[in-house]
Amino acid sequence: MNTLYYGDNLDILRRYIKDGAVDLVYLDPPFNSNQNYNVLFKEQDGSKAASQIRAFDDTWTWDQEDEAVYAEIVTGGGRVADCLEAFRKFLGPCNMLSYIVMMAPRLIELRRVMKETASIYLHCDPSASHYLKMLMDAVFGPENFKNEIIWQRTNAHNDAGQFGRIHDVILFYARSSKYIWNKVTTEYSPEQLKRYKTDESGRLYTAQDLTASRPNSDSGKFNWRGTMPSESRGWGYTLEQLEAWWTDGLILKKKDGTPRMDGLKKYFDEMPGKSLQSIWIDISRIGNTSPERLGYPTQKPLALLERIINASSNEGGIVLDPFCGCGTAVVAAQKLKRQWIGIDITHLAITLMKERLKDTFGLSVVTGTAQAGAAAQFQVMGEPVSVPDAAALAASDPYQFQWWSLGLVGARPIEQKKGADKGIDGKIVFQSGEQGKFETVLLSVKAGGTSVAHVRDLRGTIEREKAALGVLITMQEPTAPMRTEAVTAGFYESAAWNTRHPKLQLLTVAELLAGARIDMPPLRQVNATFKKAKKEPAASRATEGELGL
Repeated sequence: MNTLYYGDNLDILRRYIKDGAVDLVYLDPPFNSNQNYNVLFKEQDGSKAASQIRAFDDTWTWDQEDEAVYAEIVTGGGRVADCLEAFRKFLGPCNMLSYIVMMAPRLIELRRVMKETASIYLHCDPSASHYLKMLMDAVFGPENFKNEIIWQRTNAHNDAGQFGRIHDVILFYARSSKYIWNKVTTEYSPEQLKRYKTDESGRLYTAQDLTASRPNSDSGKFNWRGTMPSESRGWGYTLEQLEAWWTDGLILKKKDGTPRMDGLKKYFDEMPGKSLQSIWIDISRIGNTSPERLGYPTQKPLALLERIINASSNEGGIVLDPFCGCGTAVVAAQKLKRQWIGIDITHLAITLMKERLKDTFGLSVVTGTAQAGAAAQFQVMGEPVSVPDAAALAASDPYQFQWWSLGLVGARPIEQKKGADKGIDGKIVFQSGEQGKFETVLLSVKAGGTSVAHVRDLRGTIEREKAALGVLITMQEPTAPMRTEAVTAGFYESAAWNTRHPKLQLLTVAELLAGARIDMPPLRQVNATFKKAKKEPAASRATEGELGL
């Protein structure tokens, strides 16, 4: 079944993904660009593994964990070990080497889970693409390198002292010579269309060469209907094929009636399109006003992933994205009737993907045992499903616990700016009865001990921010004074729905896991958390029955 995994992708790959299970891998890892992205970053104190990352910084620093991973790979020997040793000699223990060492074991595992017919597309930028290409050569073999694809991701930049940086790099490697390849074509450019002429039937056509280079061969070197190719060339087709085209009137003639060597008529309406090249300038980035935009800074266009998936997999195949982010590869795979596996280490990303799959395809998360042949469902693995699970997450990573808790009620985490009230962790926006007017629900998440002071603080924030509602999510059962303080906050009156809702609400993780939700007006008029993904037509929605799951 289609599955989202929460966790470190290296651990997930080793524990759950079998050898030779995957038909296509696409990965868009952090770029080591030293920019603040809503992506991933590593703990800097060296006490956790390189993969134990929280969010939002794309920054890498060499530390003790990198040293351990480096030693493990190098002592194992082989081409990857040789490659890392060369990198260390050249770069020294620096940020870039830290990034390469993070990627190396993951690429090794990705190769393991790929079928012989599989391909991998690594999306990166020029700051690390040359290093990653050498690492990919070591893992997959230089003989399996197919393309360095240049994707023009944006328009002109004014980068001081240099040419504008406007492209990303996508490294395309095959697992073996047996890889799946479906030819991709694009529309002809206006310049190419100018080469077409109109024949007596009114159809557009162009002329194609009938000869081929034959510098050291006698193949095709025969006189046909009074025309003989030059010394270094020969006919590129058999006599039988040439005669068939002549009979069908598809060979252009010279004035003396003999065939032209460049005279095979190719009609525009019969052409499949122009073969796609390795420079892609026809897929634009997702603009600020694009209906596809979900607010995730590293989101890639759906058309980009559709092109890759169409080229290197077939319907029913399994597509794997180990750095899912907002899940564009997963959405493209679902749309194109592939199976999929997505992995991400932030609950924020998992929550966004769940919402996106629901909005786009009407998919729902499996609860309990999945029914055989059940349509429109997917699994989420690694999320807490019990109070002990939630407590373990809270103890190991409070940030992830916070984002997971907010996801249970469909709330968006808020960015904590300098000087902001640190007690507010998320919010929900809903439309009030008045057209164009919106109200806010403020949320605070507490993994540890709570008291009536936390309720009073939230109440004060609600009043100061003029919010409609406030919600305190806790691991512990609220005390009697906490419940009393919440009750005295009063009610929010919804004129549009003619309903009353407690202005300050206390919800425990146990209650949320049991299905409890915030008592508030319906959210169907606006999206409460993430921007609603565009809904796909029913004809393009792949179901499990269609995929044979």
